[in-house]
Amino acid sequence: MHLPIKRTVERLPGGMMIVPLFAGALINTSLPGVGQYFGSFTGALFSGALPILAVFYVCLGSTIDLRSTPYILKKGGALFAAKVLTGLLLGVVAGRYLGEAPLPAGAFAGLSTLAIVAAVNDTNGGLYMALMAQFGRPRDVAAYSIMSIESGPFLTMVTLGVAGLSAFPWQTLVGAVLPLAVGVALGNLDRELRDFLARAVPVLIPFFAFALGAGINLTNVWQAGLLGLLLGLFVVAVGGAVLFAADRLTGGNGVAGIAAASTAGNAAAVPAIVASANPAYAPAAASATVLVAASVVVTAVLTPIVTAWWASRLGLTKPAAERAEYV
Repeated sequence: MHLPIKRTVERLPGGMMIVPLFAGALINTSLPGVGQYFGSFTGALFSGALPILAVFYVCLGSTIDLRSTPYILKKGGALFAAKVLTGLLLGVVAGRYLGEAPLPAGAFAGLSTLAIVAAVNDTNGGLYMALMAQFGRPRDVAAYSIMSIESGPFLTMVTLGVAGLSAFPWQTLVGAVLPLAVGVALGNLDRELRDFLARAVPVLIPFFAFALGAGINLTNVWQAGLLGLLLGLFVVAVGGAVLFAADRLTGGNGVAGIAAASTAGNAAAVPAIVASANPAYAPAAASATVLVAASVVVTAVLTPIVTAWWASRLGLTKPAAERAEYV
């Protein structure tokens, strides 16, 4: 007997992140304390997201190729800078009114500066590269090698600190980026090691997603889900407008900018890491995780639609390989 579990999960946008995350949350909500009850390896899986994430970022870093052409540096650098500046501006504005804690009540209960910055800061790389392979050029796809520096909690921590909120000691900032940096070094020093470590990236996603979900109570998910929908729309609309402008200002046609207006599945792990590094963000971590996870789904659906619409207006409807400018 063969059940197409993987194929079914992957049909959902961000399925390998979202399904295990909500599975863990469902178990935690219906059977609280089950991890502590069984203990040992089972208990570790219910509370061990950070060690899994440390391994994940080493493996992810190994996929980043430092050899880039000037075009890739310009394109990737412009989109990367636009993402960072947008997150910083939103962090300053939101931090002024929200601080570190989430809103306690009202229609936007659960919304926090942490959720907003984490959703905006990290691009869905797989989605970007797939869209640019369809509507762009190979060097546009390769621009993600620069944008992938966004991955992980480092930039979110820096943004929150610069925004005037609770800062992080330098050791914590270095520790947040060190696994990724080690992975980058290993992958660029040894191509075989890069191939070896890269294969673990998709494998680790459902495991740390489940562990993250096991720390979430679903009683407030309905409200958080509605906010997540709005957050995803915000990322596509506001983030997309800034990225579109950055792409056009650097000689692009805007397609790459729109294709980068998304939230990475990895970003759902950032709130928990930030909270573990600074307890001031602990009250916001659980709701921020759900909000960011919802934004992953929303942007995974909307970003391809908006990108395809703009590409059709530019006449980029033929398969990429058939277009003369695809060089």
